[in-house]
Amino acid sequence: QVPLVESGGGLVQAGGSLRLSCSASRRIPIASTMGWYRQVAGKQRELVARLVGGSSTSYADFVKDRFTISRNGANTILQMNNLKPEDTAVYFCNTWPPIQHYWGQGTQVTVSS
Repeated sequence: QVPLVESGGGLVQAGGSLRLSCSASRRIPIASTMGWYRQVAGKQRELVARLVGGSSTSYADFVKDRFTISRNGANTILQMNNLKPEDTAVYFCNTWPPIQHYWGQGTQVTVSS
């Protein structure tokens, strides 16, 4: 059983919104830094947002002011607004820095123009 499971992806038109959720099959300490990452086929996985200790956040420039990372109980949430076609990717959650055996299957986000 993978430690982290992502959900909430789907197909949305440009300008739309999606809410991704990351649930832990085992408890990740609340003080841990959690991150959302994304990967486009053929490219390296990149960090999208970080949540430090459940309150402090940081974002990649390409999602700033559009995405919000937060915690809801044991789940880590990524609220994505004003989505763009270039946001199309598989989205993953993990600690930051990532722990290799925590990677899940990810959730596909597809944004149509």
